[in-house]
Amino acid sequence: MGQKTHPFGLRVGITEAHKSRWYAPKALFAELLVEDYKIRKYVDKRLNRTPPFAAVSDVHIERTREELTVIVKTARPGLVIGPKGTEIEKLTNDLQALTGRKVIVKIIEIKNPDTDAKLIGEAIAEQMKKRANFRRLLKQRTEGAMQNGAKGVRIQVSGRLGGAEMSRTFDTRLGSIPLSTLQANVDYACVHAFTTYGTIGVKVWVYKGMFTDAEEEQIDSKAAGARARARGRR
Repeated sequence: MGQKTHPFGLRVGITEAHKSRWYAPKALFAELLVEDYKIRKYVDKRLNRTPPFAAVSDVHIERTREELTVIVKTARPGLVIGPKGTEIEKLTNDLQALTGRKVIVKIIEIKNPDTDAKLIGEAIAEQMKKRANFRRLLKQRTEGAMQNGAKGVRIQVSGRLGGAEMSRTFDTRLGSIPLSTLQANVDYACVHAFTTYGTIGVKVWVYKGMFTDAEEEQIDSKAAGARARARGRR
């Protein structure tokens, strides 16, 4: 058996902050956990699976007693906000109806979508559905990520590649990906492409360099659970 860990889960509390940031007593915990899942599922369905396809890569949730804050990381903030903020108002109202709480939606723009693992995976999955050549596709995406500042990229696809009778695994990589180094900023995503001949799994690892205090994103700075990033390597 391969002793594999999730690149994000391995770093939570060390260099990465939790994606859900709240505290609840034991009696409420399960209910709020299911609510978080429903919020993420709804936002993904609303913004990623139906037009306008807003390229949302992540949803962070923060709670206080009074209100619920949903932080949406997207490559196309204009589509999420809509003309004069109409779309974001609709989304806020829908989430309030879903949860029965006061909801605030915040948008964070992804400056470089070509190095975001989730968005790379989604783009590959979309092309796979259209029966694109997977070898050429993986090569283009890895090279594109490296040209846009990534220090290492690995993409792996598994399933009935090219409609073959027997499933197999194919992967391509460029640069280095130090998975065991906790100070390494490794972005990881797993996306499923539901093709006519079966489901194909797409896994993407993107190494963006080492964590430093200067690079800390605004979303992580006030996050509960994540300690201050250590300087240098541990």
